[in-house]
Amino acid sequence: MGICGIGVVSAYGWNRRSLWEGLMSGKPAASIVPELGRFPGDTVWAAYVAQGGDPVDGPSRFARAMRAAAREAIEDAGARGWRPGRRVGLLHAVVLGEVDLWRDFYVTRGGHLPVHDYLALMPSTPMSTFMQEYGFHGPAMNVSAMCASGNAGLITAKAWLDAGIVDDVVFVATDLSLTPENVSHFVRLGVAIVDAEPLDACRPFQQGSRGFVMGEASVAFVLSRDATNPYALTLGGAMSHDAYHVTSIDPRLDQVTACFTDALDNAGVSAADVRYLNAHGPGTAQCDTAEAAVLEQLFSPETGIYSVKPLTGHCQGAASAIEVAVTAMGYDTAMIPAPPVVAPGHPSLLDGPTRMRDGLTIKSSLGMGGHNSVVVLAPPA
Repeated sequence: MGICGIGVVSAYGWNRRSLWEGLMSGKPAASIVPELGRFPGDTVWAAYVAQGGDPVDGPSRFARAMRAAAREAIEDAGARGWRPGRRVGLLHAVVLGEVDLWRDFYVTRGGHLPVHDYLALMPSTPMSTFMQEYGFHGPAMNVSAMCASGNAGLITAKAWLDAGIVDDVVFVATDLSLTPENVSHFVRLGVAIVDAEPLDACRPFQQGSRGFVMGEASVAFVLSRDATNPYALTLGGAMSHDAYHVTSIDPRLDQVTACFTDALDNAGVSAADVRYLNAHGPGTAQCDTAEAAVLEQLFSPETGIYSVKPLTGHCQGAASAIEVAVTAMGYDTAMIPAPPVVAPGHPSLLDGPTRMRDGLTIKSSLGMGGHNSVVVLAPPA
């Protein structure tokens, strides 16, 4: 399955170029966002998507970002030679949708809205208007697997294509869910850090890491078996569930490790072929320890590891999607925009922008509640 078009809305800006340039600069996208504080004077660092997009696409940042990312991906794919088949499907990865509008509905409007405005809250509405805009008639469905939703969407898209259900898939992952209440609760969970600069707080696979800075994004891909000039190929993947705890990873790592080996088997490749682990890497001790252990157990010492979350923030339901986009664009430019290393860390950790070697990339994503997912990516043939 070829990734033949990419569209991105992130805290760096409303297009994929701004994402790439921001990552290559090594400067985090996060800034202090006063409106995310619960009390006057609160300091909240977050990779927050600024207002933008086309008002015709809806009243919210969520709807506008979803449509903007999808449009950019379709235009990009067309410029690279893609032509849609008869059955184009749509997958939308969503964990918390239209948070701004729901908050306004309950808090400001007391549950009163015109019917037209109420319909804008429904998860089917941005999908329906998108399908109408392009005249696509394949299946349209939401996907949700917490932070692993991006990987889950890619694997689902490949299953649709393998089964012959569709000719092409537009896949979008959107998470613009930062509100004072949501940020506060992630801080209370002990995983989000809001009172420190990103590279001080989030240091995946390095000493002194305390957690992640919260982020937002909408990321879109056009996926096809008939891509003439793809960014990258998705060879296969796997998903599993720990069935252990609502937030914690099973410390035995049996299911996490099996998910990696299942993904390699599904893709028909060997661990020896893998050159990079594009890690979930949120900077929490639990996740970083788990992924480092799998890296050392399954892969060679020459396999590099990196996480872009210190730069993009943890984009929640869109996290693995924006991180797949990084690998895909990395193959296109022969560069990996890894964050700078700021403290002693794992010996395989990449330090800043790195020239990409030939070989495969494993993209792992470990979603809250036990959602394990791994996708195997390759450069275009």
